[in-house]
Amino acid sequence: MLAAKLRRSNIDASAGAIEEIARIVAQIRRRWPRTRILLRGDSGFAREALMAWCEANRVDFLFGLARNERLEAAIKAELLLASLDSLRTGKAARRFRDFMWSTRDSWSRSRRVVGKAEVTGGDANPRFVVTSLKSTEIAAQHLYEAVYCARGDMENRIKECQLDLFADRTSAATMRANQLRLWFASIAYVLLCALRRIGLAHSQFADATCGTIRLKLLKIGALVRISVRRIKVAMSSACPWQNEFALAHVRLRHAAT
Repeated sequence: MLAAKLRRSNIDASAGAIEEIARIVAQIRRRWPRTRILLRGDSGFAREALMAWCEANRVDFLFGLARNERLEAAIKAELLLASLDSLRTGKAARRFRDFMWSTRDSWSRSRRVVGKAEVTGGDANPRFVVTSLKSTEIAAQHLYEAVYCARGDMENRIKECQLDLFADRTSAATMRANQLRLWFASIAYVLLCALRRIGLAHSQFADATCGTIRLKLLKIGALVRISVRRIKVAMSSACPWQNEFALAHVRLRHAAT
């Protein structure tokens, strides 16, 4: 929302980033002077001033890079190969190219760029990142998929808590009540993550979102009988996920002992 407002007012989305990053980096280095810092962001932060500051202050960076005709031309061969791979397998395919690149006038030097040539459903989806990390320490595909895309995965985890577990429902009249609501949502998220990690490992729900787990394993009809010593939950024999439910139950009991 803030970035959108800045764009509408003709202010760069990265405005003020250097000052804030310098402040945070200084605090980190006062406590941990030898810690290596990697700054990761989307294409709105791939600006000469910020990258030059990182290079001058021993801060590594990995930013998305907005595509253009010159960048797409640089991975034209990889896009063609990815198209052939996709036609042969009937699935999405991707290739990577690692090269040095610079803008015509806004960058002060050439920098390492990794291009992802991806074809999905017959449509090309080229993407690019620019980084200070050397090719000798991290390969192009691992850099993009495991390091850069982890940023998007972090956002997915936030969305899970916000949308799947309704952490955005903070409409109470007092801040303390809203804080309690958010606290309960956070506890629910931690519990569902533990269920996914321990109880649903190697099942079809091992990588499922919290919303999918909630709807398919928790939000189901059952007959509950409560006696003095135990609580019995009886599900319908037609429940399509009964095996996964039983497996999760066994694994969680075993983990608790």
